[in-house]
Amino acid sequence: MEFCDECGSMMKAEDGTWECGSCGFTKPKGDAAEYTVTEDQEASEVIESSEETSLPETDATCPECGNDRAYWYMQQIRAADESETRFFICTDCEYKWREDDN
Repeated sequence: MEFCDECGSMMKAEDGTWECGSCGFTKPKGDAAEYTVTEDQEASEVIESSEETSLPETDATCPECGNDRAYWYMQQIRAADESETRFFICTDCEYKWREDDN
């Protein structure tokens, strides 16, 4: 796994380079012996991502239009000793709502 030097996002392997999906920064992959490639991955480990937003998608019902898919992200908006807040954005109408772990 490699992270972007410019914005900190996770980079994707493209041929002989690493490419950032967020800002477009690229850098050479380097020595292939340094990387471990795995073929198997649990279905629960896979996070779906949209090409337009780079945000993962999940099953969530939009309170505005009733659509059953949403993009999501987490953000720390309260004190550091409190849990993060999960935000959702509807994939259909782009309505934004939040879910607190209170």
